[in-house]
Amino acid sequence: MIAKISPSKISGCVKAPPSKSMAHRYIICASLAEGKSRIDNIAYSEDIKATLDCMEALGAKIHRGEGYVEIDGTDTLKATPKTILGVRESGSTLRFMIPIALLSGNKTEFCGSTRLFERPLGVYEAIAKENGFEFEKCENGLSVCGRLNGGKYYINDNKSSQFITGLLLALPLLDDDSEIILESFPESKPYIDMTMEAMRDFGVRAEFDGERVFRIFGNQKYTARNITVEGDCSNAAFFEALNIVGGEASVSGIRKDTLQGDAIYLDYFKKIKEGNPVLDISDCPDLAPILLALLAECGGGRLVGTRRLRFKESDRGEVMKKELSKFGAKIICLENQITVENTKLHTPTERISSNSDHRVVMACAVLMTKYGGEIDGCEDCAKSMPEFFERMAEVGMDVRMHNA
Repeated sequence: MIAKISPSKISGCVKAPPSKSMAHRYIICASLAEGKSRIDNIAYSEDIKATLDCMEALGAKIHRGEGYVEIDGTDTLKATPKTILGVRESGSTLRFMIPIALLSGNKTEFCGSTRLFERPLGVYEAIAKENGFEFEKCENGLSVCGRLNGGKYYINDNKSSQFITGLLLALPLLDDDSEIILESFPESKPYIDMTMEAMRDFGVRAEFDGERVFRIFGNQKYTARNITVEGDCSNAAFFEALNIVGGEASVSGIRKDTLQGDAIYLDYFKKIKEGNPVLDISDCPDLAPILLALLAECGGGRLVGTRRLRFKESDRGEVMKKELSKFGAKIICLENQITVENTKLHTPTERISSNSDHRVVMACAVLMTKYGGEIDGCEDCAKSMPEFFERMAEVGMDVRMHNA
């Protein structure tokens, strides 16, 4: 699908979409719990559907309601999945689910997009090799077989906090205590804080020594409960960004005490408006596309801590460089930093491509409320926010969809 966006007068209030990151964690915790839980403020993005599908395949009973799910948990230590677990394009789902699949000792197969299985899984591959587990990856799938045991797990690859989250979610269900020992202080630590908060909400405990070691107590059980998903900072940022390109939008529904690392977007937007900032995105890589778009609009600046962007849905640094150049931006991508030069933007000289990346679509759409243009692959927003263009239209975006 192609979205044609005309310069628009933006005005209004937007309620922040539900946090996809926290929804993943709540769904998994509820599915591992004894009894029935209800999770309110659920948005059925493709990624969330993937996690729901996987937990169902492992035995959880799930009722999908309008804006909520009810989950009757399962004993994953005895799970015998009769179907392949479809993870679609969700890196979070795959990385969270692999340790859970290794609780039972039974073979589990995953399938998803080719791009997803190009992204790093080396942490789990090393654990499988060390323990003699099956770990066979193909172009668009993976099969694993083996049973996790309590003990020490060493992680020398710091490309993603999702490996730590996957282990944190699974290890408390084992009989013995465990430790996750890191080579260095973890990047994206706020995501791990969110994991530990979700675990506490469902009655399970782990500790972090403040440096490199997570201690997980064995023989614990998740407890069913009713809970509401908080607003999502990474997606709220796209709506707040409208104010920097000439709009008048307000965003509600963000917890003041949120642990989300992406909550820093307001501080970073202020620095962008002040001019030529250096912004560290080590703990908030999902903000990169909108930050790059706004830096291009506001006279330039630099992002540091960018090395992991190449392992996202696309190689986000290079992709944003290519797409923003169509607006007239000049961007230099290095190993761990991206510099945006001071140039004057204009209506894109050619159609923007989504590059199969939802955040590229949304970042470019924000700029188009000022400059206009077309985006091919606008449907990729469904990965995290299927209602993105509908929400934008509600605050004044002039957008029309048509087939390619």
